[in-house]
Amino acid sequence: MKTPDVDMKGKVCLITGANSGIGKVTATELARMDATVVMVCRDRLRGTVAMSEIMNETGADTIDLMTADVSSLSQIHQLAKQFRKKYQRLDVLINNAGVSLDKRGESADGIELTFATNYLGHFLLTHLLLDMLKQSAPSRIVNVSSFVHRWTNRIKFDDLQREGGYSSMQSYNQTKLAILMFSYELAERLEGTGVTVNALNPGLVNSNLGNNLTGTLKVMGIVMKNTIAITPEKGAQTSIYLASSPEVDGVTGKYFFKKKPKKSSKASYDRKIWEKLWQLSEELAEISKLAVKAEKKEPAEIRA
Repeated sequence: MKTPDVDMKGKVCLITGANSGIGKVTATELARMDATVVMVCRDRLRGTVAMSEIMNETGADTIDLMTADVSSLSQIHQLAKQFRKKYQRLDVLINNAGVSLDKRGESADGIELTFATNYLGHFLLTHLLLDMLKQSAPSRIVNVSSFVHRWTNRIKFDDLQREGGYSSMQSYNQTKLAILMFSYELAERLEGTGVTVNALNPGLVNSNLGNNLTGTLKVMGIVMKNTIAITPEKGAQTSIYLASSPEVDGVTGKYFFKKKPKKSSKASYDRKIWEKLWQLSEELAEISKLAVKAEKKEPAEIRA
């Protein structure tokens, strides 16, 4: 892969789900640009192997590994605490980790697992590191959404936990709509701070996502991966672009595909749903408790 002529030396980038797929490729290319890359992986062994491979490929020695299951609110708190203790700045936050599950599961906090992993964990992580992003401005938040956000026209607030009937595709599609709406709402809340927020569609990527599916969904996935899916190297291009390119300096609140801003679905622009989703997310992630704690110690630490 030809790396853009961009110097990221001195920039600190944190990437969730960085041990495989487009997350690993993104970490590799940012490391090649001399960025300090903090890889967040659920499994330490897999993360260590991936970090070693990236270091061998790039020759970079500014790569760090932190472990966390992004579906767990307590592990997100520990991750943010560990990061804040070790680093003084955060220039790029890439919310990339994602799962697609054949059967309904719950996180350690009792939240439907796909929603907790793909969306809520990243919502909380962003809030916990927001003050560092502001202090490091101009800085960037990059949220990985998907074209499948178009395959649903609403957030199912009446059964967010999917207890009334679980569908792998519907649950996954909803999380990608949610992360997109979060991007739009957060971009508006951060206007004037120097922190930009953009979302992207990486395309249909041949990655590990969905490997645990079974039955018809698994067969469909194999067929698509072997016929029309693109490589992780191609799928990561827009993530890398949004994280590093000077062409998007100051650009915020957009949805990108193949490095170009695109219109997302009509449903994704419903501001009333943005606000409702935000309020519900704050409740689930217990943001109000964090705000009270912050006011006692560090005023307005996590407020957008």
